[in-house]
Amino acid sequence: MTPVPAWTTTQQNSDTHILIVDDDFEIRQLLSRYLSEQGFQVTTAESGLKMNQALAKQAHDLVVLDVMLEDVSGLDLCRTLRSKSTTPIILLTALKEDIDRIVGLELGADDYVSKPFNPRELLARIRAVLRRSTQEQAQPTQLTYLFEGFQAEVDTRRVFNSNGVEVALTAGELDLLLVFLQRPGRVLSRDHLLDLTHGKDAASFDRSIDVLVSRLRRKLGDTGRFNLLKTLRNGGYQFVARVDLRRNVLSSRTVN
Repeated sequence: MTPVPAWTTTQQNSDTHILIVDDDFEIRQLLSRYLSEQGFQVTTAESGLKMNQALAKQAHDLVVLDVMLEDVSGLDLCRTLRSKSTTPIILLTALKEDIDRIVGLELGADDYVSKPFNPRELLARIRAVLRRSTQEQAQPTQLTYLFEGFQAEVDTRRVFNSNGVEVALTAGELDLLLVFLQRPGRVLSRDHLLDLTHGKDAASFDRSIDVLVSRLRRKLGDTGRFNLLKTLRNGGYQFVARVDLRRNVLSSRTVN
């Protein structure tokens, strides 16, 4: 008998490799076929164990992860993966409560899609997340934002605190921070922030902005003080710290 592989890979003429993790065979087959037709290289895994085996075998550009797996919680897998990798994660969830989706975003997921879903919606979100995560490979802009002792280097997409220690931000968190740094003092509604960070792919009631703001505050040490970000009732958010822009400065700093 031929042994069953730990994962199944469908390869197309693309350098972008997506890992689909779902215990539903029909969903795996549907997404594998559809995304392959869109030019992606696709690997599927039916469990957390096989997901880890696939990730150990080769790198992936994005993971589509079902929250309700049979062998392990998808949220636990999300937490573990995010603790050791910045690989973008999109959650598939059948959960109806906003709080359940928000937990996934707080654990480091970049986006989520609710079941049942249209494959075209998932494709749009995959492309949006990939656009954000691959910006770091674009031509360096040689711009550095300075605020409250922090240094945000646009060209390297890295942020350092006043002690020179790098602040670990996900692609989505950094995109949101740069939006604020480019518009200091301006009141930005949630819908406007969604347009600036997600474009037309954003859902009209997406709560990801609130989650990203919360995560930014925590990572920048702004929790409870709001020296950087101010919440305005029915108005959105405002970056209240002073921002200075330094041009044509590239940091030679390396982080071990």
